[in-house]
Amino acid sequence: MSDLPKPGEPIIEVRDLKKVFGTQTVLDGLNLDIVRGETLVVMGGSGCGKSTFLRMLIGSFPPTEGTISLLGSRIDQLDEEGLNEVRKHFGILFQSGALFQSMTLAQNVALPLEEHTDLDPTIIDIQVKIKLELVGLREHADKLPAQISGGMKKRAGLARALALDPLILFYDEPSAGLDPVTSAEIDQLIVDLTKKLGVTSVVVTHEMDSAFTIADRMVMLDKGRALRIGTRDEFDELRHVGEDRIADLTEDEQLIRQFLRGEPVGPITRRREETNYAEDLLQTAAPIITPSPAVEATRRRG
Repeated sequence: MSDLPKPGEPIIEVRDLKKVFGTQTVLDGLNLDIVRGETLVVMGGSGCGKSTFLRMLIGSFPPTEGTISLLGSRIDQLDEEGLNEVRKHFGILFQSGALFQSMTLAQNVALPLEEHTDLDPTIIDIQVKIKLELVGLREHADKLPAQISGGMKKRAGLARALALDPLILFYDEPSAGLDPVTSAEIDQLIVDLTKKLGVTSVVVTHEMDSAFTIADRMVMLDKGRALRIGTRDEFDELRHVGEDRIADLTEDEQLIRQFLRGEPVGPITRRREETNYAEDLLQTAAPIITPSPAVEATRRRG
């Protein structure tokens, strides 16, 4: 592996990234640098390509075109052995936690250390306690996943992701399926760990409360392209553009604003209404029917 980048230098570099499945282009010419020590939030609607992008960053999907560099290594050129070497330097928190159900929390966290190091069992036990303490679960080390809550499973998954002291942490929808209080606790844990450990975090989410809590920078994906890459403050400014200024925004900016605010009317919904569902489904000509809302929107706008 090449010399590691210094804080503030790119630790992940993506150039002209394209991914095609059959006839569907999921990512289309994506360019992005992620610098060491930052938290980047990747967001967008369902089907925008964010989960595919995450899987490409960890080497699960090879690019159709373009390049991906992690920690100075071109992972798009590596064989499985080379990829496994790079993977020792990053951790992943899966959406479900992905814990082994027949193993205790301590055993789950110990597994990467047992598989990828030659550490003495006593040292592994100490490392496991340290990692569980970082996420507030040391007293629950001997419990099985079925005996703990969803939020605790996420924290246990995070402890396992931290087992090998990674330089990069990837999070796949860390707040999904959690109540608001537990979600806020996970967000704060991500912020605290990033500061304490100095890791680079890449977080895929569509939860805006979480995104604006944890992000240093954000990227908004739509149909496989990056509509905007910017700081949290830049996205927050766009989120708070008033109704009287919408006409001054570009189509992409209006789309991002609608997504950030969760509004029922805007470019995203207009685009859906313009899709001729009957023709797409039956491959026959049919009139476009524009649905009207059944109830008035009640979500408060901030």
